Amino acid sequence: MVKPLDGRTALVTGAAGGLGLAIARRFAEEGARGVGIDRDAAEGLPAGWSALAADVTDENALAAAFAEAGRRLGGLDVVVANAGLVPPWRETEHLDLEEWDRVFAVNVRGVAATLKHAVPLMKARGGSIVVMGSLNSRRAHPRQALYTATKHAVLGLVRAAAADLGRYGIRVNAIGPGPVATQALRTRLATRAAAAGADPGDELAAMAGATHLRRIATEDDVADAALVLASDLSRAITGQIVPVDGGLP
Repeated sequence: MVKPLDGRTALVTGAAGGLGLAIARRFAEEGARGVGIDRDAAEGLPAGWSALAADVTDENALAAAFAEAGRRLGGLDVVVANAGLVPPWRETEHLDLEEWDRVFAVNVRGVAATLKHAVPLMKARGGSIVVMGSLNSRRAHPRQALYTATKHAVLGLVRAAAADLGRYGIRVNAIGPGPVATQALRTRLATRAAAAGADPGDELAAMAGATHLRRIATEDDVADAALVLASDLSRAITGQIVPVDGGLP
């Protein structure tokens, strides 16, 4: 039986853990060979995948990593710009502008650099670029000005890049997860609960209760969305963001 990514090559940033690693593993299950990039060489990548160390904020290092990935794989069919940071929540009047610059460097400039260096390896063959957006790409929440600003910017990049790259047969889309039951989320909830003397499970249950499906998305849910956007199953879709949020109103 032919798999959706049989014979395809892929590159995933932020692949050392969490959503990036889940996506790499899902792609491998569906036939793709690939490279995972992270600040420290990713471990635990699936068979047929290799690791490269590069920080998306260092354009020279990222360019070298893309060149090496192209050498190893013979070109790229799929690129996932997943590397990103979730900063502490702050009231607008207490924004830390040094922190602002650091987070924009990863969440926006890093995505822009990933798009820039992906294109030369994809122009001759077409393919799909998948960018990790957020629920915050489409809406805003109190105390999340920095994160929301970066994710709004990312959606703008996706839409502009889709318009630029369609003539090469390159599609560009985003995934917009709501809360995802990652270890990072559980750690943040545990920290907040400890400070408030509360049960972190209560907040996770409240998040689930706010969705139409009464469940929190998992890493596998996000990886499945990435698979659809990476494959020909979405061959007529570009410039869009696909929510993976259980139906948050």
